[in-house]
Amino acid sequence: MKTRQPLHAALLCFGLLSLTAAQAEMMSKPDYKAGKTRISETYKADKVACKSHSGNAKDVCEEEAKGKEKVARAELELSYTGKAADSNKVQVVKAKAAYEVAKEKCDDLAGNAKNVCVQEAKAVEQKALADVKMGKEIGDAKKDANDDKMYADYKVAMEKCDALAGDAKASCVTAAKSKFGKK
Repeated sequence: MKTRQPLHAALLCFGLLSLTAAQAEMMSKPDYKAGKTRISETYKADKVACKSHSGNAKDVCEEEAKGKEKVARAELELSYTGKAADSNKVQVVKAKAAYEVAKEKCDDLAGNAKNVCVQEAKAVEQKALADVKMGKEIGDAKKDANDDKMYADYKVAMEKCDALAGDAKASCVTAAKSKFGKK
């Protein structure tokens, strides 16, 4: 059970750093640059703080600092662009950073316990990456479904126009095409 504690702690740490796409707000270029500077300064301070540790505790501290920086940079990018791809990137970076920290924490163990710890960390990473992929696929499926619904509604509107004649039909077709973004 002790091998799971480092893994859960790392995931909790990076989970608290999360910023969902819904929370992301577009930011100005100066704010973005200031954010990058702030992240770099925080990373440097975190690295300096790690010098007070020794052995594997120092390695873990440094890996946590790297992970925290990578996650912060990915979240900053999301805040700047607001793109869905950047939202996915944040989740991937979190999963990878949590894995690296958990794997480093496994170095405190030896033999089979270490191997189990590393495999558990890898399994958690793979599950998180699969969740990101599934979320992306679900998003694509929703978009496809919405496109299908819109196309069906367009076809209905065009069919209704077929019952009309002359200017009424032309007006109806123009309105339907406009409403559904068709040319």
